[in-house]
Amino acid sequence: MDSIKVRGGNRLSGTIEISGAKNAVLTLLPCALLTDEPVCFENLPRLADVDSFMHLLNQHGASTMLEGGHNGGFGRKMTIKAERIASTVAPYDFVRKMRASVLVLGPLVARAGEATVSMPGGCAIGNRPVDLHLKALEALGAEIELAAGYVKAHAPDGGLRGGTIAFPFVSVGATENALMAAVLARGETVIENAAKEPEIVDLCNCLVAMGAEIENIGRATLVVHGKERLGGTTYRVMPDRIEAGSYACAAAITGGDLMLAGARGDDMRAVLAELRDAGAEVEETGEGIRVAADGALKPVNISTAPFPGFPTDMQAQFMSMLALAKGTSLLTETIFENRYMHVPELGRMGADIEVSGRSAVVKGVDELVGAQVMATDLRASMSLILAGLAAKGETHVLRVYHLDRGYERLEDKLGAVGADIERVSEG
Repeated sequence: MDSIKVRGGNRLSGTIEISGAKNAVLTLLPCALLTDEPVCFENLPRLADVDSFMHLLNQHGASTMLEGGHNGGFGRKMTIKAERIASTVAPYDFVRKMRASVLVLGPLVARAGEATVSMPGGCAIGNRPVDLHLKALEALGAEIELAAGYVKAHAPDGGLRGGTIAFPFVSVGATENALMAAVLARGETVIENAAKEPEIVDLCNCLVAMGAEIENIGRATLVVHGKERLGGTTYRVMPDRIEAGSYACAAAITGGDLMLAGARGDDMRAVLAELRDAGAEVEETGEGIRVAADGALKPVNISTAPFPGFPTDMQAQFMSMLALAKGTSLLTETIFENRYMHVPELGRMGADIEVSGRSAVVKGVDELVGAQVMATDLRASMSLILAGLAAKGETHVLRVYHLDRGYERLEDKLGAVGADIERVSEG
C-alpha cells in the first residue's frame, strides 16, 4: 500500500496546472449511457475514481477508449460508446468503491427502462442517503424497490414522463440524477431547489451539447423539456475548483507564490474571499489564479454551505492552514456530520483543535511537527499533506489511496514547485 512522505519547510513557488474536475467528470461520464452515439470527454484527470467509473461503464456494455496523458502528461481524453445497454445492473463490487456510481441510476432508467444499482459506498464522512434520488425518479413515474442492498427502478410502459421534483433541501447528487433522467422523459420536468454548483452547470452544458433542452441553467429552478433521443458530442471537463483551492492553501501555508493555471475565479468566490481574509494575496489573471502569502496568516470564521457558499470539500484544507494562523478560528460544518476525522491526526502534529458537535475551534500554534498520520478520507488526506508541507521534520501520510481518488499525481505537481515529497510503495 502506498504512502507519501513530506519533509516540511520549503516555500512553494511556480506554476501548477489544474486538472479536470473530479466532481464534474464523475457526473459527466454516465451521460454517455443516454445515447448510442460516441461521447468524448477531454481534459480527463488521471484518478482512481475515473478508472473505476470506466470499468463500471464497461459493465453496462459501453466501449471506452483512453488517449493522451503519455510520458507524464496531463489531460487525457476518453471516448465512450454505449451502442447498446448490455446490463442494467451496477454490482456491489463496483459501487462500494465510490458513491458517484449511483449516478448511473437515472441514465439507465431513462434509456433502458430499468436499473438495479447497489447502495453506494465512498468516503465515510457522514450519512448520505439516496432517498432524494429515488423520490426524483418516482416523480417521473418510476417504480422503486429496495431489496438485499440494491435499488431496483422500473419505468412505466412508454418510459419516464415529465413531472415536478421539489427537493426539501439542496442535494448535488440527486439534482444530477434527476437531470439525466429528465432529459429523456416525455414532456416537461421542473426541478425545484436544484443544486447550483459549477459541476451542475457543467453537466447541464454537456447535456445541451448532446441535444437536451434545459432552461435556467445555474439557477435554483431548472426546467427540462424531454427529448426522444440524445446524440454524441465532444466535451471538455471544467477545471477542478477543489484541487485549485487545495493548492491555494499550499501556497498560503508555506508562505509561497503559486500560479494555478486554468483555475476559474467564478467557481471559487467563497474560497478566494476567505483566503484574502486570512491574509493571502489573490490575483485573477488570464492564465489562472495566483496565490501568494508573506507573513503570518490571520484567523477566520468559516461555515460550509452549498454553492455559492464555502464548499465542504475545502473545510479540511483550510483547517490545516488555520492551524498556523495567529489567533483563533471557528469552522462550522453544515453539510456532513462526520467530517472532522482528520482532527486527531492534525493533533498528532501539534495542532490545537477542539471539536464540539459540528463546530471546530482552531487555535493557531507557532509550528507543526512532522509525524506518522493516517488519512481517513479524500479531503482529509490533502489536509495532512498541507500540514506536512509546513511542519518541522518529516510527515508520513498513510492510506493515500484516498488521495488518489481526487488528486492527479499530487507528488509530481508539488515536487515541481519546490516541495520535498515522495511516494513510497510498501509491500
